Amino acid sequence: MIQSIQENLSRQTRALELLSSLLEEEFADLCERRPHDVSALEISIQELMRQIALERKSLRAKIETAYPGKKRVHEVVETLNGEDAQKLSDQLMDLDRAEQVCAIQADKNRQLAMGLYDQSLKLLKQLHQAIEPGKSDLYSRRGRFAKSIQPQASVFRGRS
Repeated sequence: MIQSIQENLSRQTRALELLSSLLEEEFADLCERRPHDVSALEISIQELMRQIALERKSLRAKIETAYPGKKRVHEVVETLNGEDAQKLSDQLMDLDRAEQVCAIQADKNRQLAMGLYDQSLKLLKQLHQAIEPGKSDLYSRRGRFAKSIQPQASVFRGRS
């Protein structure tokens, strides 16, 4: 059973290393503003994340069947002693490091994507303002001074 847990943790670590490289590639595509490449990578990233989640789910199921009352690998490590406990502990540390690297890179990607989104939104607003018609009380199409369609504010006094 310990061998099965170690294999699962090893697969998860390798998957996270692959995820890290995909995230770095996505960052490079974001920097070079290649949205089609980013969207293709995003699909691969989502599929890999789904597979990692399935691995974790299967690991929990293995732990619950082999060690009743235990739900996490840390709890299993506490019950073991010797070389197996050390190997599992080392694998958990490697997995945690890989998760941290992925989280940092994902945050960089998010910040860059949001910055590009904000920049695009500002540019779009600026373009909309540039093509909006200005004041309508300047000149009409015929070259005459056009009067304002909306009346100016005035005070009404009503007497009965």
